[in-house]
Amino acid sequence: MLRHHFAAAWVVARRDFCAVIFSKTFIFFLIGPLFPVFIGAMAGAIGAQVSRDLDTPVIGIAMPAQDGDKLVAARAGLAPKMAGFVPEYTVLARLEPGERFDARSVLASKGVKGAPQLAAVVTGTLEKPVLTATSERVDQWRGQVALIAAEAGSAGPRTYPDVTADKIATSAAKQHVDLAVTAQAGQVLLFLLTMLLAGMVLSNLVEEKANKIIEVLAASIPMDALFLGKLFAMLAVSLVGIAVWGSVYGALVMFGMKSIPLLATPAVGWSMFLLLGFLYFAMAYLLLGSLFLSIGGMATTVREVQTLSMPVTMMQLMVFFFASYALARPGTWIETASLVFPVSSPFAMLAQAAQSPVLWPHLVALVWQAVWVAVILRTGAQLFRRTVMKSGPARGRRSWFRRPAVAAAR
Repeated sequence: MLRHHFAAAWVVARRDFCAVIFSKTFIFFLIGPLFPVFIGAMAGAIGAQVSRDLDTPVIGIAMPAQDGDKLVAARAGLAPKMAGFVPEYTVLARLEPGERFDARSVLASKGVKGAPQLAAVVTGTLEKPVLTATSERVDQWRGQVALIAAEAGSAGPRTYPDVTADKIATSAAKQHVDLAVTAQAGQVLLFLLTMLLAGMVLSNLVEEKANKIIEVLAASIPMDALFLGKLFAMLAVSLVGIAVWGSVYGALVMFGMKSIPLLATPAVGWSMFLLLGFLYFAMAYLLLGSLFLSIGGMATTVREVQTLSMPVTMMQLMVFFFASYALARPGTWIETASLVFPVSSPFAMLAQAAQSPVLWPHLVALVWQAVWVAVILRTGAQLFRRTVMKSGPARGRRSWFRRPAVAAAR
């Protein structure tokens, strides 16, 4: 009996896989996700360039005699030793005794010749500098201006001691943070792939229901085998898509495109982490796909599938947010719940693989997730048969809205 189920599921999976792979629309399925990536990369590059061109703030100096030049020289000497961004300084005016400078009017204008990106003005004296800027700029630069003014007003040039660097490869705190970043990156990638690919199964049965093919299949093979075959066919199609996208990304990296930032080595090692990532993607796809297949099986038209797509997307987001929230709370009941709850278990266990070298929990988790895939598929198939496959008028039921045929003939 079980052998018959798997044979029927294999036939359905092979039929659906070949129908999708050799269809004309499959090439658009492969190209589709590349357009947002290309547009996002172009927008990011252009945005970064525009930000560099526009957000280059300059602090103008308007002080008596040579105080402004001293401030500029002090800034040039201290900036390499200071952490963070230090804006450029430029002398706007060398004031004569008693001369005043209206910093507010200058900042309200569209720009000053030689300083088009003027963001603040320092007036007063080196002993009592006055910083005129917006509130956020004042809070950001007040300490820098005070330090540079103190350096400029010193009696002579100061000598700064050379700090001997004693670098270590890592620390316990940094290693913990780095592994958490790797775990989060794995969760994000797993979520993006499942969100992009698992939604395909929603509309898997719509065309066959419209053409009455589903009735022929239901009469020929068990409904469980039909659902299992369709689900694994879509999983195989998704793996083909991932292989193509991964190959394109690898080719772009080889031709000079910047790769993703290097992540810390997972606790289980990269080879085991990638293997577990593949297995957990398959389980996340099967778990979500079995739910979506059961839900989409109730739809009869493409419009109903489109209506269901928004709740399905929100469900995926909630699962991802739950697993991400549990990542920051190790050892709590929230983490335990994310590990046990079937739909969030692949995401939570992938994070565990990045942070813990113990392997046996992954075997337990994979078995647990496989059991739930079988339960959801079985339940969905039975529900589909009971609610959708019933056609024609019910026998033995009395109509309350029509008179019997004999009574009507009289």
